[in-house]
Amino acid sequence: MSQTLAALSAALPLASGWSVHSLWMRRRIEAARRDPLTGLLTREAFAERAARRLASGRSAVCVIDLDRFKDINDTHGHAAGDAVLRATGQRLSRWAADNAGMVVRLGGDEFAAVATVFSREDLLWTLAELTRSLEEPVHAEGHMFTVGASIGAVAFNPRTDTADLPALLRLADEQMYKAKRAGVPWLTALSLERECATVNGRREGRPGTASGTGAAA
Repeated sequence: MSQTLAALSAALPLASGWSVHSLWMRRRIEAARRDPLTGLLTREAFAERAARRLASGRSAVCVIDLDRFKDINDTHGHAAGDAVLRATGQRLSRWAADNAGMVVRLGGDEFAAVATVFSREDLLWTLAELTRSLEEPVHAEGHMFTVGASIGAVAFNPRTDTADLPALLRLADEQMYKAKRAGVPWLTALSLERECATVNGRREGRPGTASGTGAAA
Protein backbone atom coordinates (compact mmCIF):
# COMPACT_ATOMS: atom_id res chain seq x y z
CA MET A 1 0.00 0.00 0.00
CA SER A 2 2.79 2.38 0.96
CA GLN A 3 4.54 1.60 -2.34
CA THR A 4 1.35 2.45 -4.26
CA LEU A 5 0.98 5.76 -2.43
CA ALA A 6 4.61 6.56 -3.09
CA ALA A 7 4.18 5.84 -6.79
CA LEU A 8 1.08 8.02 -6.96
CA SER A 9 2.85 10.83 -5.13
CA ALA A 10 5.72 10.67 -7.60
CA ALA A 11 3.34 10.67 -10.57
CA LEU A 12 1.27 13.65 -9.47
CA PRO A 13 3.87 16.35 -10.26
CA LEU A 14 4.44 14.77 -13.69
CA ALA A 15 0.71 14.63 -14.44
CA SER A 16 0.32 18.21 -13.25
CA GLY A 17 3.19 19.28 -15.46
CA TRP A 18 1.63 17.62 -18.49
CA SER A 19 -1.71 19.26 -17.71
CA VAL A 20 -0.13 22.71 -17.55
CA HIS A 21 1.82 22.00 -20.74
CA SER A 22 -1.34 20.82 -22.52
CA LEU A 23 -3.21 23.96 -21.45
CA TRP A 24 -0.29 26.11 -22.63
CA MET A 25 -0.26 24.36 -26.00
CA ARG A 26 -4.01 24.79 -26.45
CA ARG A 27 -3.68 28.49 -25.71
CA ARG A 28 -0.79 28.82 -28.16
CA ILE A 29 -2.78 27.04 -30.87
CA GLU A 30 -5.85 29.20 -30.23
CA ALA A 31 -3.73 32.37 -30.27
CA ALA A 32 -2.32 31.33 -33.64
CA ARG A 33 -5.88 31.14 -34.96
CA ARG A 34 -6.59 34.75 -33.96
CA ASP A 35 -5.79 38.07 -35.63
CA PRO A 36 -3.20 39.69 -33.31
CA LEU A 37 -4.71 43.19 -33.55
CA THR A 38 -8.44 42.49 -33.19
CA GLY A 39 -8.51 39.04 -31.61
CA LEU A 40 -10.87 37.84 -34.32
CA LEU A 41 -10.51 34.50 -36.08
CA THR A 42 -8.03 33.99 -38.88
CA ARG A 43 -9.37 33.00 -42.29
CA GLU A 44 -8.61 29.29 -41.85
CA ALA A 45 -10.24 29.06 -38.41
CA PHE A 46 -13.23 31.07 -39.61
CA ALA A 47 -13.72 28.87 -42.68
CA GLU A 48 -13.80 25.73 -40.54
CA ARG A 49 -16.25 27.05 -37.97
CA ALA A 50 -18.43 28.96 -40.43
CA ALA A 51 -18.89 25.85 -42.58
CA ARG A 52 -20.16 23.95 -39.54
CA ARG A 53 -22.50 26.81 -38.63
CA LEU A 54 -23.94 26.97 -42.14
CA ALA A 55 -24.59 23.23 -42.14
CA SER A 56 -26.33 23.31 -38.76
CA GLY A 57 -29.24 25.62 -39.57
CA ARG A 58 -30.52 28.92 -40.95
CA SER A 59 -27.77 31.53 -41.03
CA ALA A 60 -26.66 34.79 -42.59
CA VAL A 61 -23.30 35.55 -44.16
CA CYS A 62 -22.16 39.17 -43.94
CA VAL A 63 -19.32 41.20 -45.36
CA ILE A 64 -18.56 44.39 -43.42
CA ASP A 65 -16.42 47.27 -44.67
CA LEU A 66 -15.78 50.30 -42.44
CA ASP A 67 -16.65 53.76 -43.72
CA ARG A 68 -14.26 56.72 -43.40
CA PHE A 69 -11.53 54.50 -41.97
CA LYS A 70 -8.91 55.56 -44.53
CA ASP A 71 -9.47 59.21 -43.63
CA ILE A 72 -8.83 58.45 -39.94
CA ASN A 73 -5.74 56.41 -40.73
CA ASP A 74 -4.31 59.03 -43.09
CA THR A 75 -5.14 62.06 -40.93
CA HIS A 76 -4.53 60.79 -37.40
CA GLY A 77 -2.03 57.99 -37.97
CA HIS A 78 -1.89 54.23 -37.64
CA ALA A 79 -2.23 54.26 -33.84
CA ALA A 80 -5.68 55.83 -34.19
CA GLY A 81 -6.55 53.46 -37.02
CA ASP A 82 -5.47 50.46 -34.95
CA ALA A 83 -7.61 51.67 -32.03
CA VAL A 84 -10.63 51.85 -34.33
CA LEU A 85 -9.94 48.33 -35.62
CA ARG A 86 -9.59 46.96 -32.09
CA ALA A 87 -12.86 48.59 -31.02
CA THR A 88 -14.55 47.22 -34.15
CA GLY A 89 -13.25 43.75 -33.38
CA GLN A 90 -14.63 43.92 -29.83
CA ARG A 91 -18.04 45.07 -31.05
CA LEU A 92 -18.19 42.41 -33.73
CA SER A 93 -17.21 39.77 -31.17
CA ARG A 94 -20.04 40.82 -28.85
CA TRP A 95 -22.52 40.83 -31.72
CA ALA A 96 -21.36 37.38 -32.83
CA ALA A 97 -21.67 36.01 -29.30
CA ASP A 98 -25.25 37.30 -29.10
CA ASN A 99 -26.10 35.66 -32.43
CA ALA A 100 -24.27 32.32 -32.10
CA GLY A 101 -21.86 33.39 -34.81
CA MET A 102 -18.23 34.00 -35.64
CA VAL A 103 -16.26 36.82 -37.25
CA VAL A 104 -13.05 37.08 -39.28
CA ARG A 105 -10.90 40.04 -40.21
CA LEU A 106 -10.39 39.61 -43.93
CA GLY A 107 -7.75 42.31 -44.04
CA GLY A 108 -7.45 46.05 -43.53
CA ASP A 109 -10.83 47.36 -42.43
CA GLU A 110 -12.87 44.55 -43.99
CA PHE A 111 -14.55 41.79 -41.99
CA ALA A 112 -16.88 38.86 -42.58
CA ALA A 113 -19.30 37.10 -40.27
CA VAL A 114 -21.67 34.16 -40.10
CA ALA A 115 -24.51 34.35 -37.61
CA THR A 116 -27.68 32.47 -36.79
CA VAL A 117 -30.91 33.99 -38.13
CA PHE A 118 -34.39 32.49 -38.13
CA SER A 119 -36.20 34.70 -40.66
CA ARG A 120 -35.75 37.71 -42.91
CA GLU A 121 -37.19 39.89 -40.14
CA ASP A 122 -34.61 38.48 -37.76
CA LEU A 123 -31.86 39.24 -40.29
CA LEU A 124 -32.97 42.87 -40.68
CA TRP A 125 -33.19 43.29 -36.92
CA THR A 126 -29.69 41.94 -36.29
CA LEU A 127 -28.23 44.08 -39.10
CA ALA A 128 -29.79 47.15 -37.48
CA GLU A 129 -28.28 46.14 -34.13
CA LEU A 130 -24.87 45.61 -35.72
CA THR A 131 -25.03 48.98 -37.48
CA ARG A 132 -25.89 50.79 -34.25
CA SER A 133 -22.97 49.13 -32.49
CA LEU A 134 -20.45 49.98 -35.21
CA GLU A 135 -21.62 53.61 -35.35
CA GLU A 136 -20.84 54.22 -31.68
CA PRO A 137 -17.94 56.70 -31.31
CA VAL A 138 -14.44 55.37 -30.66
CA HIS A 139 -12.27 57.39 -28.26
CA ALA A 140 -8.58 57.18 -29.15
CA GLU A 141 -5.48 59.36 -29.34
CA GLY A 142 -7.35 62.23 -27.72
CA HIS A 143 -10.06 62.25 -30.38
CA MET A 144 -13.54 60.83 -30.86
CA PHE A 145 -14.01 58.97 -34.14
CA THR A 146 -17.31 57.94 -35.70
CA VAL A 147 -16.78 55.33 -38.39
CA GLY A 148 -19.84 53.27 -39.29
CA ALA A 149 -19.85 50.54 -41.92
CA SER A 150 -21.33 49.27 -45.14
CA ILE A 151 -22.72 45.75 -44.77
CA GLY A 152 -23.81 43.20 -47.33
CA ALA A 153 -25.70 40.10 -46.23
CA VAL A 154 -27.20 36.94 -47.66
CA ALA A 155 -29.46 34.47 -45.86
CA PHE A 156 -28.85 30.73 -46.17
CA ASN A 157 -31.02 27.74 -45.30
CA PRO A 158 -29.23 24.37 -45.63
CA ARG A 159 -32.54 22.60 -46.13
CA THR A 160 -33.45 24.51 -49.28
CA ASP A 161 -30.30 26.27 -50.52
CA THR A 162 -27.16 24.97 -52.18
CA ALA A 163 -24.08 27.16 -51.88
CA ASP A 164 -20.71 26.98 -50.17
CA LEU A 165 -19.09 29.60 -47.97
CA PRO A 166 -16.97 31.24 -50.73
CA ALA A 167 -20.05 31.65 -52.93
CA LEU A 168 -22.04 33.17 -50.07
CA LEU A 169 -19.19 35.55 -49.25
CA ARG A 170 -19.11 36.71 -52.88
CA LEU A 171 -22.85 37.38 -52.78
CA ALA A 172 -22.53 39.31 -49.51
CA ASP A 173 -19.60 41.22 -50.98
CA GLU A 174 -21.73 42.30 -53.94
CA GLN A 175 -24.38 43.65 -51.58
CA MET A 176 -21.79 45.42 -49.41
CA TYR A 177 -20.37 47.19 -52.46
CA LYS A 178 -23.86 48.25 -53.57
CA ALA A 179 -24.63 49.53 -50.08
CA LYS A 180 -21.42 51.58 -50.02
CA ARG A 181 -22.13 53.07 -53.43
CA ALA A 182 -25.73 53.88 -52.42
CA GLY A 183 -24.74 55.35 -49.05
CA VAL A 184 -27.00 53.02 -47.07
CA PRO A 185 -25.98 50.97 -43.99
CA TRP A 186 -26.73 47.56 -45.48
CA LEU A 187 -28.30 45.61 -48.31
CA THR A 188 -29.33 41.97 -48.45
CA ALA A 189 -29.35 39.59 -51.38
CA LEU A 190 -32.84 38.51 -52.41
CA SER A 191 -31.57 35.31 -54.04
CA LEU A 192 -28.44 33.19 -54.35
CA GLU A 193 -27.88 34.31 -57.95
CA ARG A 194 -24.68 36.29 -58.55
CA GLU A 195 -25.14 39.79 -59.90
CA CYS A 196 -21.49 40.51 -60.76
CA ALA A 197 -18.84 38.55 -62.62
CA THR A 198 -15.94 37.23 -60.55
CA VAL A 199 -12.24 37.01 -61.30
CA ASN A 200 -10.24 34.42 -59.35
CA GLY A 201 -13.05 34.17 -56.83
CA ARG A 202 -13.32 37.93 -56.20
CA ARG A 203 -15.91 40.41 -57.40
CA GLU A 204 -14.82 41.94 -60.70
CA GLY A 205 -13.69 45.50 -60.12
CA ARG A 206 -12.19 44.85 -56.67
CA PRO A 207 -8.54 45.73 -56.20
CA GLY A 208 -6.48 42.64 -56.89
CA THR A 209 -8.57 41.34 -59.79
CA ALA A 210 -7.40 41.48 -63.39
CA SER A 211 -9.82 44.32 -64.10
CA GLY A 212 -9.61 45.96 -60.67
CA THR A 213 -10.12 49.70 -60.72
CA GLY A 214 -9.36 50.47 -57.10
CA ALA A 215 -13.03 51.07 -56.33
CA ALA A 216 -14.09 50.97 -52.71
CA ALA A 217 -14.57 47.43 -51.49
